[in-house]
Amino acid sequence: MFKKLFMPQNFGNLKVMITATLFASVSIICGKFLAFNVGDILRFSFENLPIILSGVAFGPLIGAFTGLIADVVGCLLRGYALNPILTLAALFIGFSSGLLFNMLKRCNIHLKTLIVVFVAHAVGSVVIKSVGLSVWYSLPLTATLIERTINYVIVGATEFMFLIIILKNKSFYNQIIKMTGVKNEL
Repeated sequence: MFKKLFMPQNFGNLKVMITATLFASVSIICGKFLAFNVGDILRFSFENLPIILSGVAFGPLIGAFTGLIADVVGCLLRGYALNPILTLAALFIGFSSGLLFNMLKRCNIHLKTLIVVFVAHAVGSVVIKSVGLSVWYSLPLTATLIERTINYVIVGATEFMFLIIILKNKSFYNQIIKMTGVKNEL
């Protein structure tokens, strides 16, 4: 069960790895170049959407890989110092998305996607990233948590809608099957 759940065979699949790298590139563009800030803490972007999508489509290990690449390369491209806690959050978002989506096979697509987005953002984007920002920039943790919760309620709701549209798309589904050779219940 764990072998199927973690889908390690995707690491040997060149098409999957190229697609995961493409997802990481889209995440970098959305997070580092198309994001907009409101104040010191609020930052609206859809950088996690491709990371979540990678985890859902290819499993938790590829999702974590996508998050890692997106965070590290994005920071290097923008000249940001690497914050290992924020990198851990990106890894968590990809890993938890793949793990939860595969574990919730009996749930319908809407409920699975809602749970995946909620957990990825509640733990990864709000808790872990708030701790990372608080430690890195000496920000008050409580205020950071509150502001990021508001931020990710909006971002998460929007990403949920986009993910449902993408995951229900038959062409997307067929391409994932072609790449992985596995008929996942997306």
